[in-house]
Amino acid sequence: MIAIVDYGMGNLRSVNKAFESQGYTSIVTNDPDIIINSDGLVLPGVGAFGDCIKNLKEYKLFDVIKKFIKSGKPFLGICLGYQILFERSEESPDQKGLGLIKGKVVKFKFKKELKLKVPHMGWNQIEIKKEAELLSGIPNNSWFYFVHSYYPVPVDSSVISVSTKYGIEFTAAIQKENIFACQFHPEKSSDLGLRILRNFAKNCGHNLEEKAV
Repeated sequence: MIAIVDYGMGNLRSVNKAFESQGYTSIVTNDPDIIINSDGLVLPGVGAFGDCIKNLKEYKLFDVIKKFIKSGKPFLGICLGYQILFERSEESPDQKGLGLIKGKVVKFKFKKELKLKVPHMGWNQIEIKKEAELLSGIPNNSWFYFVHSYYPVPVDSSVISVSTKYGIEFTAAIQKENIFACQFHPEKSSDLGLRILRNFAKNCGHNLEEKAV
């Protein structure tokens, strides 16, 4: 079973439906026992860093997620679920993140002459910096869908798997051991996004006959 963490925020149902559309079973849950015993864990999220941390603690899931990740089983963080893996965020300086990836989350700051809007919203190309199992079958310079005002800055560049340019080059996905997390939304990124979700499901041991993309 693939568990999708329900902490009262985020596009949970769309991620659930995306897995279902590919023939994989997933469950939206805030039950610690189900989460710990799942084959793989997905942490999606849309909203504020501080609210996310507060909700996870209120639901008593903050330490459960850390325990799951430390178990070595596959973990996928999406958007806000990617950002909270880091130590802190400019968005909510009074709240500490999970701290599983060293670094901080910062806000886009552009000079007026660049005329770039914040949030960064829409389709953008990715550059693959380091191969990852979840990127199997994803061509370099593919397009993915983004919606965000903040982006993580890892201390250790070796975890950077994908970068994207939007005024600056920023880290769009990281890979560290059993952790893969991305700023873009696979569930909203058409066929290639669904391929990432299929790759994740297979990494969890959920094998189906390969579907054509």
